[in-house]
Amino acid sequence: MDALINQFSYGLFFWQLIVLLVIIFLLGKFAWKPIVNALEERESGIADALASAEKAKLEMTRLTNQNEQLLKEARAERDVILKEAKELKDKIVAEAKVAAQTEGAKLIEQAKREIEDQKTKALAEVKGQVSALSLAIARKVLTTEFEDQGKQEALVADLLKDVKLN
Repeated sequence: MDALINQFSYGLFFWQLIVLLVIIFLLGKFAWKPIVNALEERESGIADALASAEKAKLEMTRLTNQNEQLLKEARAERDVILKEAKELKDKIVAEAKVAAQTEGAKLIEQAKREIEDQKTKALAEVKGQVSALSLAIARKVLTTEFEDQGKQEALVADLLKDVKLN
């Protein structure tokens, strides 16, 4: 270090100082302003980007809230539609049940009437057959019974005993 101090030259120092001041002046005049402007532009661009990002974030939050609200409304509407459909289904089932019971009752009543009609017809037919058989039997019995004159008179006398005159 002593050697540097011993070799110190004022002229060289002066010229180096002038060159340094010229370089600082030139850099300040031509390079410093564009660099500072570029930094300021970059800073404002970053600030704008941050503001845009914040706006986008707020918009996204608003849209998310709006979507959630729409989803809630859609769910509520779906629940109402499902409830109405269930009520309609229950009503249709109840009406079908009542209609089926009514129709079943009509069919049962019709079947009972038809059975009663068939029973009446069958009884009438049986009565007709019984009376025809009874008449045929009576005819045969009477023809065999009344072939003999004595038997006829005995039968009439027997019948007259049962008849009481007032």
